[in-house]
Amino acid sequence: MSTFTESRIRRRAQQKVGTSRTAKAVLTEEVATAKAKTSFDIFLSHSTADAEIILGVKGVLEDYGKSVYVDWLEDPQLDRSNVTPATAEVIRARMRQCESLVYVHSTNSGSSKWMPWELGFFDGFNGAVAILPVTKVEQYRYEGQEYLGIYPYLDEAPAQGSEVNQMWVNRSSKSRQWNTWVIDPKTFR
Repeated sequence: MSTFTESRIRRRAQQKVGTSRTAKAVLTEEVATAKAKTSFDIFLSHSTADAEIILGVKGVLEDYGKSVYVDWLEDPQLDRSNVTPATAEVIRARMRQCESLVYVHSTNSGSSKWMPWELGFFDGFNGAVAILPVTKVEQYRYEGQEYLGIYPYLDEAPAQGSEVNQMWVNRSSKSRQWNTWVIDPKTFR
């Protein structure tokens, strides 16, 4: 098993972007053509400074068959320059429409004011929280950072006897495939 490297995530983003568009433009186009959804597999908690990384992460998660909520894509009416209690209510309502929260830990995530709030709210809401570390180099184990270390982390590895990768949730020496973990994440603590 290994973590999601920044180079792998950026390669996945480039598959969608090509040579003539930006990551943010592709994400915006995808949302414009998608139907309004009322439920999602994953609420993606992330730094908006990571547009290309988020495009790649979203693509990887969709490759695993997951529907992914990204706030500034699904709810572009939210004004990040004028955040109000109503903004927080929209985000909280959207989190309630999601089965899980994936916290994208990148070099920019520490500067986000929203990510810790999203993480805490969702942990109290249903507990299906996992960290997706985007690392500079491949790691076979993610230790976490400060309070992030209390949550399981995602990585991928081939399924037994298969060349197809599977998404895994890991905590200490325990691992579960995503689909079995998300059913009852509290038993994995």
